[in-house]
Amino acid sequence: MPTLPVNRSPRSVPTSHDDRRTAESFGSRAERYDRARPHYPQALVDRIIASSPRPSPDVLDVGCGTGIVARQFEAAGARVLGVDADVRMAGLARQRGLEVEVARFEEWETARRTFDVVVSGQAWHWIDPAAGAAKAAQALRPDGLLALFWNAGQPQSDIAEAFAEIYHRLLPGSLAARQWETPAVEGYASLCAKAAHGIQETRAFADPERWRLDWNRTYTRDEWLDQLPTQGALTRLPRAELEEVLGDVGTAIDAVGGAFTMHYATLATTAARAAAD
Repeated sequence: MPTLPVNRSPRSVPTSHDDRRTAESFGSRAERYDRARPHYPQALVDRIIASSPRPSPDVLDVGCGTGIVARQFEAAGARVLGVDADVRMAGLARQRGLEVEVARFEEWETARRTFDVVVSGQAWHWIDPAAGAAKAAQALRPDGLLALFWNAGQPQSDIAEAFAEIYHRLLPGSLAARQWETPAVEGYASLCAKAAHGIQETRAFADPERWRLDWNRTYTRDEWLDQLPTQGALTRLPRAELEEVLGDVGTAIDAVGGAFTMHYATLATTAARAAAD
């Protein structure tokens, strides 16, 4: 599990936390999101739990969505409270047994509650990095841990080329097409660097660490087509355009035997809350 250097001056990346229409669009397919989105490596959960001040920590899950991350931490012995801006995602998480409060994290009230760990999976880029880090500092106990992480997926090369051609042909100039211009891990590494910069700006944390875990998952045609509409670049696509994309993507997967391997890198930025002066 390699540890990566932190860039103190991250390269410019698009500001997504102001794009509220996309940030709060995932709830339109909450059931599908919960069913189809990938989980996170158990080694990630284990490392975060091991780095927390207590073996059975109180965890705040920011941008908890349907509770994918929260359920993994609960299974590891944590007590979890979720916060999410989308009432539909929060509603499904509650159906799954998670305690959730509905609010944008920057505006969420701690009500003097504190936690051992604040986590955010695949969501911190929808939060202002400086305001979010400051709020996390308020919510953490001394020596508590802030852990932000993303799954960055890159398909095997033959299917990646086919997917890129489809998006550039059907959705030229769109976010969905632009995402294929650089490897996914580079884009998410920029998000990690931006998150680290926001953490450093608060002066409330020790220097952040960045690390990654590599793993693979094989998707069948149906499994991948189930997940596609939950991706931010496609959540607001008109139905006819989405159906065309799904048709061509399905044909491309059929052409390589009906399944393909996704190479994932889970990228994490973590920082310990500094003790109060």
